[in-house]
Order: sequence, then C-alpha cells, then structure tokens
Amino acid sequence: MAPSTTTTENINYDASLTGDERAKLVKILGTDRPLEKFTYGGHPLSGKQIEPVDRVRIPKFDSKEDERAFIKLHHAAALRWLGHNGYNNEGAGGHVTVRDPILPDHFWINPHAKSFSHIKPDDLCLVNEDGAVVRPGNLHAVNPAGFAIHAAVHKARPDVLAAVHCHSVPTKAFSALGCKLEPINQDACRFYNDHAIYESFGGIVFAHEEGRRIAEALGNNKAVILQNHGILTVAKTVDGAAFLFGAMDRCIQAQLAADAAAAGRGTQTIKVSHEEAEYTRRVYTDEMEYVMFQSCFEDVVRASNGELPFHVDGEIPRTD
Repeated sequence: MAPSTTTTENINYDASLTGDERAKLVKILGTDRPLEKFTYGGHPLSGKQIEPVDRVRIPKFDSKEDERAFIKLHHAAALRWLGHNGYNNEGAGGHVTVRDPILPDHFWINPHAKSFSHIKPDDLCLVNEDGAVVRPGNLHAVNPAGFAIHAAVHKARPDVLAAVHCHSVPTKAFSALGCKLEPINQDACRFYNDHAIYESFGGIVFAHEEGRRIAEALGNNKAVILQNHGILTVAKTVDGAAFLFGAMDRCIQAQLAADAAAAGRGTQTIKVSHEEAEYTRRVYTDEMEYVMFQSCFEDVVRASNGELPFHVDGEIPRTD
C-alpha cells in the first residue's frame, strides 16, 4: 500500500474560502481522506481564517543522518511519555519500533527490560530484518517477542514508519471481549473502520509465524486489538503511533465505563451515525496525529532537565 499524496488542500478549493466553507466541501466530497491510505498535509484552516498562519508540520531535513537523529529523539521522547503514563508497568511487556531512514530494512527498538521513562536516543538499539542488533545502535539485548511482532508488521506494511505496543489495564480487559471499539464519542471515531481484531492468542510471540498472523490481521488499518493481549498502533511517525496508542487506550477505557454504566441503567450506549463517524475519521490525517503529540513531546523535553533537546541539526521548519 503506497502512501497517498491526497490532502485537504488539493481538492478544487477557491483560495478565498474560509475554513468552515472548506470543511463543508470536505464533508460533501468525502475524497480528502481515503480510509485505506495514509494521508498528509497540514491541518486545514478553520473558522473564518483566510490568511495563512504558522502551523506545526512534520519537518524536512538537510540529510538522512539528520532525519535519523530526529527520529531517535522523538522515539526516545515517545518512550518517555509512555513510561510517564504508566504504560511501562509490565517491565519488558512493551516495545516501540521506528523504521530507519538510512537502512529501511532496519528498525530502532527500545532495549530489553529498560525503563521507558529515562531512555535517551543513544540507548536505542538498531535491529536488522534477521533480528540481529547492529551498529551504530546500542549493542543491548532486545525483546524477542517484540521483534517477532514488529518485524512482521514492518515487512507487511512498508508504508508504516512506527509501531507501538504496550500492556495497559484497559486494553488487557477490553481485548478479552472480542469486539471492536465503537463510535460512542468523537475521539473513538478516529478509529472507525480503521482497526481490526486478531482473534487468536498463541502465547508470547516468540514464533515469527505468530507475528505474521498479527500483521495479516492488522491489514491496512492503523490499529489492531490483540485478543487476550492488548493493542498495537501504527503510523507514519513515532509521534503519531504513540499518540494513537494513548488515544485508543483512553477510548477503550471510556467504552468500558460507558458500557458498564449503560448495563447498570438497563440502557444501551448511543452510537455516532456511520456518515458522521466516517466524516470525523477522514478529518484526522496522519500528519494531524503527529501534531497532536507535539504538546506531549514538549512536556517530555521540558521534564528531561536538558537531557533531550527540542530540535536536531539540519531540521528544516515547514512554511508550506
């Protein structure tokens, strides 16, 4: 599946349209956000805004080496954010991988059984497609189950840059129900028709065949619920994959609470309609998911007391 170059800005808009008028066209045309493809582009202007304004965008780089440094910085920050939010409570039961821009068949992964909360870019391990830890990464052991899952996902989805999997209490509970997340609120619509269920559990995933089955179940979706296990999210950036993991975890927590409340009242939860859920899903571009994580990235960097920088050399700010 190749990434899409479609954005909300290359539908035939008149430049004088306000953000509200553009949003109306998006809803009518429904062509800006193919559900089966990654999409790019800055978040569309909103309200009555016509004049261009500064917007957070995924940066470009002077070189692949600079891009690698950026990816490692944001990878470390994503791990710290996951750790600070309690997603590292299972010790080695969590892993984040990011495809290397210089060696596309290699990916970066956190070292085995190390605290997420204090990871630095130089702590990250570089693993090749055979599972060997290689230089220039940290020569530290990695989680073999994590490798089996993530290697299969990256191989099946060359469009995926990053994947996140951790064990949280809500996802462990929800994964035992064998059902998908329902569109009961705006945030849950982000995953509408864009997540799957892996309806099996083959024990700890040491066998690569199990990893391949998980990747097959994921398909072209942005997330998969691993039955009796947890969830895995993927994106075009590690920021986006981490954001989606946290977002899906909180949506699952909200659904568990809503289902329990509805059962106690003898009622059913109210679902967002198919049309509105799909429209909301289309608005959430993959670059927007990167943007949504940047406040978390800033919090992590500030809390690092100088261990992590805000920028890397060669990072070109986006003005388009």
